[in-house]
Amino acid sequence: MLVLLDLDNTLIDRTAAFKAWARTRFGETEVPWLVEQDRDGYAQRAEVAAVIAARYRLDARDVLVDLGAGMVEQLAPDPRVAAALAEVTAAGFVPVVVTNGTVAQQQAKLRRTGLDRLVAGWTISEGAGVRKPERRIFELAAASVGRSLTEGGWMVGDHGEYDVRGGAAAGLRTVWVSAGRTWPDDLPYRPTLTAVDCVAALRALARPQGVTPSEIRL
Repeated sequence: MLVLLDLDNTLIDRTAAFKAWARTRFGETEVPWLVEQDRDGYAQRAEVAAVIAARYRLDARDVLVDLGAGMVEQLAPDPRVAAALAEVTAAGFVPVVVTNGTVAQQQAKLRRTGLDRLVAGWTISEGAGVRKPERRIFELAAASVGRSLTEGGWMVGDHGEYDVRGGAAAGLRTVWVSAGRTWPDDLPYRPTLTAVDCVAALRALARPQGVTPSEIRL
């Protein structure tokens, strides 16, 4: 069965990587301001680079390059994620990354963390010409490994609209990676399952009886 996986803040801890980059480059006291500008990765990279450059009197082009490279440098393979991917693959699932972002940056993250060797493939919005939550990107991700959405499957990710709403609209069951957050009650849609992190999510799919209630819930 197909299992589509978000990359940032699902398979990798992008937030921690950004904070580490910010701390290394500008010091601990500047981290909260930099995190605010970054908006957990959803702010435009060029805009973030521009405001950082203005604050510290730097060249925006240099900041943009440093931000991209520095984020990748702060990432490292996570043995827990690797084990969970191996487990879900052994259980018969076909893991495919589907992520918004640029091809160069997202592929660099995949290779830096070794995820490129642990998944069956990946689809990146820049290369696909379409972004989550549009159905087409999920179709392309499935087709990249010879599968179809009509066969069913799962979408695992941390973003309510991009991953949960997008995945459900594509006909997939969904796991929301909450990182301790509470699902908003005012949304007209909700995930099939909620897991504290992607390891718990993948374990729940691979062996649903092998996780604790604190790790995953309906």
